[in-house]
Amino acid sequence: MTLRPLRILLSPAVRQELARAIMQVMGEGAVELVSMGEAANTAQAGVDIAFVSRDVTGLSTKHELTQGLQDFYALLRRSDGLRWVHIHSAGADRPIFAELRARGVQVTTSSGANAEVVAQTALAGLLSLARRFPQLMAAQQARTWAPLVSGPLPRDLAGQTAVIVGWGPIGRRIAAFLRLLGLQVVVARHSPAPAPEEGVEMVGLAQLPAVLPRADWLVLACPLTPQTRALVDARSLALLPAGACLINVARGEVVVEAALISALQAGQLGGAYLDVFEHEPLDSASPLWALPQVIVTPHSAGHSDGNHRRVCALFLANLARWQAGQPLQHAIP
Repeated sequence: MTLRPLRILLSPAVRQELARAIMQVMGEGAVELVSMGEAANTAQAGVDIAFVSRDVTGLSTKHELTQGLQDFYALLRRSDGLRWVHIHSAGADRPIFAELRARGVQVTTSSGANAEVVAQTALAGLLSLARRFPQLMAAQQARTWAPLVSGPLPRDLAGQTAVIVGWGPIGRRIAAFLRLLGLQVVVARHSPAPAPEEGVEMVGLAQLPAVLPRADWLVLACPLTPQTRALVDARSLALLPAGACLINVARGEVVVEAALISALQAGQLGGAYLDVFEHEPLDSASPLWALPQVIVTPHSAGHSDGNHRRVCALFLANLARWQAGQPLQHAIP
């Protein structure tokens, strides 16, 4: 009996870009590269492997999907022989991926591909708040000359304390940046007995409340898990010193948004840089848009022109492992 080629679902652009490289890994005739239209219009509509590249998700969010992405997910759902899905993001908290994993489908992420970019963006948000850029830019828009010496001066960053939640590639890079600026770094991570890291204080996630009173900056760089969902609630925010700031480049659901808004409106927090939200897109009626000490960006912390190349390299490396019968990297357990 002749076995049919392994069917790999790709976007049209990625199929054209990676066809030669995939054939070099898998061998001519071993695979059939299909795009959405072809897979939907053939008798053998199922696929074995799928690569969810950035152009597949496009402008969709986790909460609001374009029709194209809905069609892509529908094909994954009806592919009984689907065995592996690789995704462009570091997080795999979209509901479809939990659904596929429950079916026994392997899901691998592109963890680390955008870590440098996200860390740079988090640093930019932190520096903007520290140097009062929201205040200065508001004065610019009003054509008002308002030097910082006219009010309480910004504090030196050196000697301040940042509590970072999460110790993946993003959290590690943020910590490295902040240590260069002279901040003390405390890391809260899932492991109850974290391995020591030179120059970094490590605590388990359960000890987060104990270190929050020391935090001038609370930086969220963790995945969304049952343990981190709603981790930063009204109680956690109340433990922060007055004037502390929040940086969130993790997931919106890590923070109870209503509690955050209340803390900001009350002046308990000094400010926030927010790239992610409980529901995306952020509702135009949200108070977060207009709060003067808040910087809002549309889940764009990890976007750069080099990410696609890095994501494709991770996919091809895992494809080689697949071909060799080796465990895949960055697999969601």
